[in-house]
Amino acid sequence: MQGSERRVNLWPVPELPDVAVYVDKIAERTVGRELLGLRLASPFFLRTYDPKPERLRGLKLLAVSRLAKRLVFEFEGELFAVLHLMVAGRFRWDDKTPGTPAKLPGKLGLAGFDFTSGTLIVTEASTKKRASLHLVEGRAALAAFDRGGLDVQRATLAEFAAAVRSERHTMKRTLTDQTLLSGIGNAFSDEILHAARLSPLQMSTSLTDEEMGRLFVATQGTLETWRALLAAQPGFPEKVTAFREGMAAHGRYGKPCPTCGAPIQRIVYADNETNYCATCQTGGKLLADRSMSRLLGADWPKNLEELENARPAAKLPANPERSTKVPKPAKAPRAPRVAKPKPES
Repeated sequence: MQGSERRVNLWPVPELPDVAVYVDKIAERTVGRELLGLRLASPFFLRTYDPKPERLRGLKLLAVSRLAKRLVFEFEGELFAVLHLMVAGRFRWDDKTPGTPAKLPGKLGLAGFDFTSGTLIVTEASTKKRASLHLVEGRAALAAFDRGGLDVQRATLAEFAAAVRSERHTMKRTLTDQTLLSGIGNAFSDEILHAARLSPLQMSTSLTDEEMGRLFVATQGTLETWRALLAAQPGFPEKVTAFREGMAAHGRYGKPCPTCGAPIQRIVYADNETNYCATCQTGGKLLADRSMSRLLGADWPKNLEELENARPAAKLPANPERSTKVPKPAKAPRAPRVAKPKPES
């Protein structure tokens, strides 16, 4: 069986479609409203010491925007709050008693942005405190958080191709490198590559113009389709997950490919996995799973046919009379030890 049985990384980093919907939903509820205060429940969440959180009190929120996978809250006076949810960070919205700070979750709560319209709560469902908040002043300080990746939704084919071919990496690495392309992570890179019918291990510099065109259309189409689907869901988005109904490849290991019906395969590495269809993306070739292929060596199946024909070894019959196992010969008993006489003094 390929890879580990466990499902890895149940808490994904929110990617471009998730962050874009967060931006829209938060902006609807907070832009133009006064911030009554910022409460910090975790000392690890705030990563800057100046400006102080008290500087935001009483200021209006002017805009909410996206910077790759980060969210940027712009307040009056060019004060910015930059949030990165990382793996397990999420938002909640509580407007049951507008104007009154909502209670923060005991174990999960990181912070509460108390607006006149309600409280934006930041949570993190992990003991590893990776989510971060930076408070900065001035647009020059804000620009330091831009890693330089191309905004693929606004890019032309030429700009996209130049970014993809600028460095030699696997396509999986290229799509998720924030210095090359902005906002794409583990889940949606699988969906993009499945839609483009490209192997996750194909090198970025080896793409033909035709393959690059397929990748460009698949990237923009996949991200926009999922952004629209998530935006259409009612209420505030509180359940952000890597495994969604309707996905073609990601999180569907062993399930049939919606295009050809072949079982979706995967490569497991660290706390992540890459899902792909061998028939649609790799010409039937199974990609080597780092952990299992090293263990199995030459026994690792090279294609779907070998995987399908692989069977577990037959068990030995339970009847001892029919067993082909050769018993080991009985060991001869050891001779008793004889104590050596001690020399006379």
